[in-house]
Amino acid sequence: MVEGVDASAAMVERLRAKPGGESIPVTIGDMAQVPVSGRFRLVYLVANTLFGLLSQARQAECFRNVARVLNPEGMFVVECFVPDLTRFDRDQRVQALAVTEDSAIIEVTRHDLANQRITTQIITLDETGTHLRSVALRYSWPSEMDLMASGAGLRLRERHSDWRRQPFTSASTSHVSVYERT
Repeated sequence: MVEGVDASAAMVERLRAKPGGESIPVTIGDMAQVPVSGRFRLVYLVANTLFGLLSQARQAECFRNVARVLNPEGMFVVECFVPDLTRFDRDQRVQALAVTEDSAIIEVTRHDLANQRITTQIITLDETGTHLRSVALRYSWPSEMDLMASGAGLRLRERHSDWRRQPFTSASTSHVSVYERT
């Protein structure tokens, strides 16, 4: 059985529009609280989703609640980027993403090292005006995730740098980590 949890009703509507999307049960709720019951063989958070929880406490809560719904042989799979702090100069970054004769898209980012938070505004300037799209995240290092997992009664089973199962090294820019019950 497949179930989903999403905080965004708009994202659930996009799922519903896809073939077979109507048949997947989805709970609108907070992924840190895992508002589902039952036992699951697989729980996964991909595409940096964990980093949408904006504090270490909330991320640790997510690990605990996933552990609560995993069956004894269950796996928790997390896909995230590995932070590259060299992207920032004095904890900030400004980048032109696109420039044409009649528009510009600029990314403005601040890094809060103490809280491991990155806040970004993607600013579009065009003939219709100024449009802002914000992104906020709280990154975690792979070793920090391992500690959160341990506190939740999980342990790292394997870690790869990507879905092709390439080895995870100190040069990896992302990871797919698989946790199991201890």
